[in-house]
Amino acid sequence: MVALIISLYNFAQLQRQPNVDVTLPHLLRLEKHGNGVRFYVQPTVSTRLKSENVVVIRNARLQLTLTGSIPASKQPAFYWRESVTWYYDLNTDTVNNHWGGDPAPFIVSQDKPQQPSFEFLADNWMYKAGRYEGSLELLRSGGQAPLIKRFCLIASESAVNELQNPQPPDQTIRFFRNDLPKFASSGTSSNCYRRDTD
Repeated sequence: MVALIISLYNFAQLQRQPNVDVTLPHLLRLEKHGNGVRFYVQPTVSTRLKSENVVVIRNARLQLTLTGSIPASKQPAFYWRESVTWYYDLNTDTVNNHWGGDPAPFIVSQDKPQQPSFEFLADNWMYKAGRYEGSLELLRSGGQAPLIKRFCLIASESAVNELQNPQPPDQTIRFFRNDLPKFASSGTSSNCYRRDTD
């Protein structure tokens, strides 16, 4: 009887939907692109529970809102343009990217965690100095609720100037981190992403 109960319990555990975690990285990359901007983020999407079921992430969305009374028409409209792969260029001492894949669904299971590197694009928009409230939303198949990870980003005047007028002109990507010790004591904004050279 005990063996039967254990077997039924194990079977039920394997059939349940896996609990998926989304963890944001300590580093975001922002870049000017023509009349718009690119936003790069590489989260870790994983599940701790053993399950025969898998989770299909069918789409990703990014929202970024400058705090204050900004009309909705002036907020950026980001879309998942593609996935990228990052590599270090020894000749130029820079980290660059190239195409890694089209925006397409991907599978998450216990033995297959994912670290997609999303490139989001917003046309006809540029960052302004201030604090932004952001969210990364991963839409799941099967009518399951989306996975939402919220974050904040602080863009200083000098960071915005660097994004608008990169020097040298070919180094357009700027790094923003949320783990810089120099900002650890800044109160409620201590875990916000900030330009690494601020």
